[in-house]
Amino acid sequence: MFKINKMDFLVALYIFCIIVSELMGAKTFPLFGKFSASVAIFLMPFIFTVNDIITEVYGKERTKSIIKSGLLMIVFLIGFSFLAINLPATQRFAPSQGAYQNIFGVSIRISIASLIAFFLAEYLDVLVFVKMRKAMGQKALWLRNNASNFVAQFFDTSIFYLFAFYALDKPLSSNLAFLAGLIIPYWILKCLVSIFETPLVYAGVKWLKKEN
Repeated sequence: MFKINKMDFLVALYIFCIIVSELMGAKTFPLFGKFSASVAIFLMPFIFTVNDIITEVYGKERTKSIIKSGLLMIVFLIGFSFLAINLPATQRFAPSQGAYQNIFGVSIRISIASLIAFFLAEYLDVLVFVKMRKAMGQKALWLRNNASNFVAQFFDTSIFYLFAFYALDKPLSSNLAFLAGLIIPYWILKCLVSIFETPLVYAGVKWLKKEN
């Protein structure tokens, strides 16, 4: 029978969500009105969900170790993307080089912005979750999960958009208005996704606590 280690699966899912978000997050799609969202919206909340599941079962030190691994993966991705873009193309690939640079060049900037946001938001998520657990015990997992996610995702979204989309040639007031129009709706959307994923946290904790 096909069997995998549960912790291995969660770590693999965590890294998958990070890497795919970095590589494909540059694409946006329309949601409603003039508001659009990155395709990464479907994956980013899972990162915080996995964080909370592992923290609830194994504690913050185990989660911090996984966060550090995730950070290293982003650094490796940035480094390899830079190398891949700048290596000379063969004659056969030359017609596609421009498109390749456009796609993965954007990914480098997004990855750098994400690296900064990821580092701060992930540790903040664990910090808030653990502080609330100390105060509340094992009660109200739904509240601890969502409160930590809301706080962490606000910082993640704000820092990411600040570094990824701040225009140095525009005045501060113009940048703030533009960024607020991106950050607030996107953060609210992330919060809604987090709420809908709450049953997954309960299911994940119960599943992980069972014998492998």
